[in-house]
Order: sequence, then structure tokens, then C-alpha cells
Amino acid sequence: MKTRAVVLRAVSTARPYSTTRPVEVEELELGAPREGEVLVRIAAASLCHSDLSVVNGDRVRPLPMALGHEAVGVVAETGPGVSRVRPGDHVALVFVPSCGFCPDCAAGRPALCAQAAAANGAGALLHGPPLLTDGSGTPVHHQLGVSAFAEHAVLAQESVVPIPKDIPFAVASMFGCAVLTGAGAVINTAALHPGQSVAVYGLGGVGLSAVLGARAAGAYPVIAVDPVPDKRELALQLGATHAYAPDEAIEAIRELTPNGVELAIEAVGNAKVMADCLTAVTRGGTVVSVGLPAPDRMLEVPALTFAGEGKSLLGSYMGDAVPRRDIPRFLGLWRAGLMPVERMHTGTLPLTDINTALEELASGRAIRQVIDTSGLLDT
Repeated sequence: MKTRAVVLRAVSTARPYSTTRPVEVEELELGAPREGEVLVRIAAASLCHSDLSVVNGDRVRPLPMALGHEAVGVVAETGPGVSRVRPGDHVALVFVPSCGFCPDCAAGRPALCAQAAAANGAGALLHGPPLLTDGSGTPVHHQLGVSAFAEHAVLAQESVVPIPKDIPFAVASMFGCAVLTGAGAVINTAALHPGQSVAVYGLGGVGLSAVLGARAAGAYPVIAVDPVPDKRELALQLGATHAYAPDEAIEAIRELTPNGVELAIEAVGNAKVMADCLTAVTRGGTVVSVGLPAPDRMLEVPALTFAGEGKSLLGSYMGDAVPRRDIPRFLGLWRAGLMPVERMHTGTLPLTDINTALEELASGRAIRQVIDTSGLLDT
């Protein structure tokens, strides 16, 4: 079948993206779902900083690539052997299609699935090579097994999680990446206890989701750190108790807590910010890093930070989430009013405005823009 999709053919660091147009909407050929795969009509796809990192080359991916990895849609067709969903189901899309059998999956850490990592790194699907081709017959790679900036996508059934049909598409679109990663870092990776103190550095969609997760888990105080005043204000609306610019954060944290916070979430992808987080936590405190810096960036901190001060630095990929467990429970927190992710929604754009959306994200003005890929947002 034919589908329109956003395609990146060469990385671009030129700005503004809205005028340089590093990506284009192209008509591609999409193969039918194979064994274990599903065809999904994409309803809404949120723009994440990880998408921008592919465009500017910070995250090296095989090109050409059809972009988009945070989305929701409706199952249109299932291939042989599919048992998890059926046509008509509403589904959140997940960017790690865990195999379920490798040591990490068996240990309850499907986000680290080696088979999924290999498929995602190759721009393929969990069950086979890419199913997208352009007009010349050239294969187009899938981004993280999803490629959701499109009218339709074929995914492994392991990449979809059924969700209730009454959840608005624009809301549900944020749960497959931003909420899983941010709230998951607090609840799963750090295993936060009620009453513990938290600082969140970086208030994009993931960082604000970490604020929501900290609030839902009973943290106090919840300190939000970002250079953008509007983002700090939004963090306060979402449950942060205090908000500061980076240059005033350490001093303020020392005044609010005896010796530093017990937990710091690094949601920027910047080595200096990781070091700042290690300074911000108390002796025995924990830093959880969820940001994705460029591969050549190095972290330098005093070696005594760890054994001498008992501090921990943990990595968290996809919030150490188990999507089929965590997406429903986080949606339940949304229903209860504890995760109002709709407040992070800063605009809805058509597929053709994707370059403008990239520029808004790169400028720091936008948090979560939702791309209306196929007209389902009005239904």
C-alpha cells in the first residue's frame, strides 16, 4: 500500500529547520504485515527530542529513515500469528519491541532487549528487514521499529500496547516515550519512596514527565531546573514545589535540603548537567540519567564521588519500563488526575509542517507538539 511519511535522507545542523527543510513528506510503498506484525493507522504522533537528535546527527542512524517513534493509532490489519491485538484496537506504540526471551527480557528489563537493540540499530523491524521503499525502490529504514510520522506503519506486535478507546489520541500519544521514560526513571529506576527529595534537570517532555512521576510517588520537595522561565512555570503547575534556573539551582537546593537532594533526574543529555546533578545530590544520593548526549561526549567527575561519598549514577533507558504493565498504570494515574500530561501539549500540526515543528522544538519553545498524521484527531 501507499503511505505518506516523513523521511530524513541526510543529517542537518543548519538552522532554522523550518527554512532548511531537512526532512520531507514522501509517498512510500509499505509492505503488508508479516508473521507477528500489525498494520496501524497512525492517529497522533508526538515530536520528541530524540527525533531531533537523529535529524542533527547526535544519534547516528542508517539513512534514509522514516522518522517518528512516540505515537498512538488504530490497528487496521494483523499478520499471521498475531495474538496481542486485533483490528479496531487502539494502541500506544513502543520504541523497544522486546523479544521476551533474551536474558534482559527474562530478568524483567525489556527496555534492554538485545534483539530489539540490534533491530532498532539496523533500522529494521523485530521480525524482519524494512518494509518501506521509496519511488525508486530504495529501502527506507524504520526509526526504532515505529516510523510514526506517517499515515500508516507496520510494527512488530511487541511494539504495540492496547489502550482504552476513550483516551484522547493526543493524550495517549505521549505515553509510549515521554511518560514511560520520565516517570519510569523515577518510579522504576530510582524506586522513589514517598517523602524523598527530588531535583529534575531539564524540563522537556521527559523531564516534566519525571516531575509528574515524582509528584505521583509522593516526593517532597520536587525541584525543577531549566533555563526557560515558561518551562519552570509549567513544572510548578504540574506539581513541582520549587523551580530554578541552572545557575541558581545548587545554592537553592542546599537551602531547601540539609545536604542536597536524595534523587536527581538528568533529562538533558549533557555531560555538564550530569556533573551538576552529582553535585546536587546528598551523600548516598542517586542520579538517574535519561538524556541522550552525543556519543563523543565524555563525563568527568571526581573519582571520590562514588566510593568516598556513596553517590550513585544510574542509566535509565525507556524508564526501565515494562510497557504492557506501565502504560496502563500510568494511564490510570492520568484518569485520577495525577498525571495531567495534556498540559505539556503545546500545539497540533499537520504532517506537512514537520520542519516547523522541528524548529519549535530546537528553539526550546515547544514541549510536546502533536502531529495529526491522518485526520483521526477530530474523530
